Amino acid sequence: MSEQENQLPGDLAWPELNFSDFILSDSVKELHMSVDNEWDPLQRTACQTAAGRALWKHVIHDPVAEVLAGETYLRSLYEKIRKDQLNNAREVSGVILAVRTLWFDSKLEAALSSFDGGEAQVVLLGAGMDARAYRLNCLKGSNVFEVDFPKLLQMKATLLQAAMESANEHQQLTVTAKSLTRVAADIRDDDWLEKLQRSGFVLERNTVWVLEGILYYLSHHHAMQVLKTIADNCALTPTVLLADFMNKSSTALSQSIFHFYSDWPDHLLPSLGFSDIKLSQIGDPDAHFGLMHDPLNLFNKLRNLPRSVQTHPDDGTPCHRLYLVQASGTPKQTIP
Repeated sequence: MSEQENQLPGDLAWPELNFSDFILSDSVKELHMSVDNEWDPLQRTACQTAAGRALWKHVIHDPVAEVLAGETYLRSLYEKIRKDQLNNAREVSGVILAVRTLWFDSKLEAALSSFDGGEAQVVLLGAGMDARAYRLNCLKGSNVFEVDFPKLLQMKATLLQAAMESANEHQQLTVTAKSLTRVAADIRDDDWLEKLQRSGFVLERNTVWVLEGILYYLSHHHAMQVLKTIADNCALTPTVLLADFMNKSSTALSQSIFHFYSDWPDHLLPSLGFSDIKLSQIGDPDAHFGLMHDPLNLFNKLRNLPRSVQTHPDDGTPCHRLYLVQASGTPKQTIP
């Protein structure tokens, strides 16, 4: 990202990192200390994602991201951002997360608008510290389900309750969705859909499935099982899948954490039963949001190469790609 792009609107430098008394309170710090001590690396990515949304608040409005992230992850990402700015880096830390968040927000709103009436459901698989149910007005007519590990959802609920109790009359924290239901389940287990149904999810109701930042942490077997389960829902009701996929090269960034990949998700998903696949890369017209103008930005350079190319011809570096994918499916109509 160019130096000009690194700056906020109005050519302001990145604001100093300041914490509210609430973030620094003993109760909140104690809660986040248990995250640092007890959660595994996959679970802690939830706080890292929240930190990105909190620090890119000039483009993402997330009123609870700071408290969900915690001081440790906010400071860590802030230091990386400042270092990137001082070095005039073309890709400032967190920009991928910012673009990804905005892409999912925009596609979720469009998907809900595409349904022809009736109530809609939104399922956030591996929801983590996602706060869309509190910040997106497009969810006001939708029943939202957050599925994740029991202790993660409990921590999230505890932090949000504390935030609600501390908010003043000008900063009321409310759920914007029609309803919000948290479902304690591990999507690697066979019974997660059953638990979702027991919590009020209706298989025959229009549904948007949001899998943001989750598939590549799963094994190939578990990721395919999740995708197949969602694809089967297309036979029952209009269904939209929003998901991001790493290519094979990207999983090499951390082979102990990243597992599942697909170089061609637009070929994979139709084989499972999805249709009308739309694939974007970071920097595409619907996936830059004014943050990716520099033609020499890493992501723009990758977009100009065929997707089959695994190493960049200029310097031999691996082509790490993140695909943002929207897929849909509807019950097949039979002629009487």
